[in-house]
Amino acid sequence: MQHASAPLRRAGTGLALERGEVATACRDLYRRGWMPGTAGNVSVRTGEGIVISASGRAKGTMSRQDTVVVALDDGRPLHGESERPSAETSIHLAVYREVPEAGAVVHAHAPYATTVASGPGAAGQVAFDDWELAKGLGVPDPSRVAVPVFANRSDVPRIAGDLVAHLRAAPGPAVPALLISRHGVTTWGRDLTEATNRLECVEMLCRLVLLAGGTAAHEQEDVL
Repeated sequence: MQHASAPLRRAGTGLALERGEVATACRDLYRRGWMPGTAGNVSVRTGEGIVISASGRAKGTMSRQDTVVVALDDGRPLHGESERPSAETSIHLAVYREVPEAGAVVHAHAPYATTVASGPGAAGQVAFDDWELAKGLGVPDPSRVAVPVFANRSDVPRIAGDLVAHLRAAPGPAVPALLISRHGVTTWGRDLTEATNRLECVEMLCRLVLLAGGTAAHEQEDVL
């Protein structure tokens, strides 16, 4: 079960700035090769709901106009919004609802993380043991970090439902990351900087274990 705490509030921000932050993050991740074409999505929590990248937008040329504000309760675009939100909006909403301190969510198709998530035992979890870099995920015990791996589904709300079940079953603060088999990696944090840093940590951890001969431990877990 997640421990409730107040969401991060950033003084002096507004929708224009938050839209710009989402667009900038998408362009940066595109340049790193983690959001090719129209793949991937980014969101930040706002007082009105969440600002999320619009569906079908090329991430390398993202602008403020390529974002949409949706309600936190049902994911519908707010009045005056004309763009269609990302197909993975339900996953972002699941994080915000279950993790009150989350202020940003990033989903990318980072190659090493996607490769590790697609190996043997893809529906379960991947454990990273004794990797110093795991400290970057902000978990109480970085000596063993188990990142859940969910089955990819065309019905994305089912993935969101799997995530909700996982987060509610967690005995303490969950690892702020998830993998989806043959799909990608999602991370969250108090703000976009923290969420992006955590995504970078997961991607590098996966790269390291592949370079070391694939020593990440795939384990079965009760992930639906």
